[in-house]
Amino acid sequence: MDQIILRNRTFDELAIGESASLQRSVGRDDIDLFAAVSGDLNPAHLDAGFAAGERFGHVVAHGLWTGGLISALLGTRLPGPGTIYLGQDLQFRHPVAPGDTITATVRVREKRADKRIVVLDTTCTNQDGAQVLAGTATVIAPQASVAWPSPHLPEVALRRHDRYDAFVRDARALPSLRVAVIHPCSPEAIIAAIEIRDEGLLAPILVGPEAKIRAAAEAARVSLDGMPIEAVEHSHAAAARGVELAMAGKVSILMKGSLHTDELLGAVVAAGSGLRTERRISHVYAMSVPAYPKPLIVTDAAINILPTLEQKRDICQNAIDLLHTLGIAEPLVAVLAAVETVNARMPATLDAAALTVMAARGQITGARVDGPLAFDNAISPEAARTKGIVSPVAGQADILLVPDLEAGNMLAKQLIYFAGADAAGLVLGARVPIVLTSRSDSLKTRIASAALAKLVASRRGPGIPAKGAGA
Repeated sequence: MDQIILRNRTFDELAIGESASLQRSVGRDDIDLFAAVSGDLNPAHLDAGFAAGERFGHVVAHGLWTGGLISALLGTRLPGPGTIYLGQDLQFRHPVAPGDTITATVRVREKRADKRIVVLDTTCTNQDGAQVLAGTATVIAPQASVAWPSPHLPEVALRRHDRYDAFVRDARALPSLRVAVIHPCSPEAIIAAIEIRDEGLLAPILVGPEAKIRAAAEAARVSLDGMPIEAVEHSHAAAARGVELAMAGKVSILMKGSLHTDELLGAVVAAGSGLRTERRISHVYAMSVPAYPKPLIVTDAAINILPTLEQKRDICQNAIDLLHTLGIAEPLVAVLAAVETVNARMPATLDAAALTVMAARGQITGARVDGPLAFDNAISPEAARTKGIVSPVAGQADILLVPDLEAGNMLAKQLIYFAGADAAGLVLGARVPIVLTSRSDSLKTRIASAALAKLVASRRGPGIPAKGAGA
């Protein structure tokens, strides 16, 4: 791209009545970027639902986004580079809506030779000719002529984190279900329980030592009014009691509090617990990766250390069933390895090939499965084309089935910390879904995890509606 040369008009060159204009269309991205840079998060600019009830009935662009066009004109065209902005008055006369095309104009009104001061009329009009902004700018005009190459600005990419919104909305629309929060004896665990209650998703029952639970609530400075407590002596007993509540139909979901994951899952899979199924339990990360065009499942990154082929089959089927719950009829499963060819010295490639055949023969159902595929070829259509890979899954995977826990955990953490992904965590394969929370989880992630669990529990059966929740 040819570089633009910015040229100015000196004080002596400027003439009364001289003008310059620029035109710019405002879209959703412009509004969001301005909000991100300025910190102006007024919902009148960002939330269509809120704005519908306000004066204009629709989202409007920030007034200073429009005002910024005036600043751009003064600094780059008239007078141009070297101009010093002294003052500006602005009158906002008409709302600017997404999709509007705005023409900004500055016109020289007055020159004051003693200090090179120039006064300019400033206006902005929309595509219909309506004046949206009027005002007056006062500047010090440049003394010397300048021809300056415009700088190459960094590329800006918007990374939206709204891929959870649809299923969180679906979950809210369902009757509330009871969830046993196991050993919530830290401020973080208590706050997580209150959040999912206040978001209208789940009705928590706190299971653990009552004194510790109340101490955690006090430390978090929150009230436990209206929240039932199942008092037990310690974390091990809390896990066992949570299993009992699930088997008795008193809760539809289990949620990890401040105990170790192994302790909770140990109670779930214990002989005689009643929550075990013929299916291997496994963990899924339901990831919202800004750079990827759709939700992405990574499994298993938290439970199965070195799964066998049969265990991988179950891990795969658990993830497929989850996406069926979310409305994806035929998920695309990429079985990951380091290479795309089967190599006897690389067990991951052998398992991947076997799983592909198992899917073709009905041992894995409801999805298209292909592997081995390296990570780049699983998620990048360009990488797959470059390598000549012909596959129904390559470049567009919904599920990444990893070879082992270490690979899965590293992949998930890299996506979270390098790619800015949100990762909702859920344990599947038991008779009830299990929410695994982490102190580092964002509110969005905790809400998404609870919503996923609710959808799974609700669509698996009638569940146990919470009292007063429409049951």
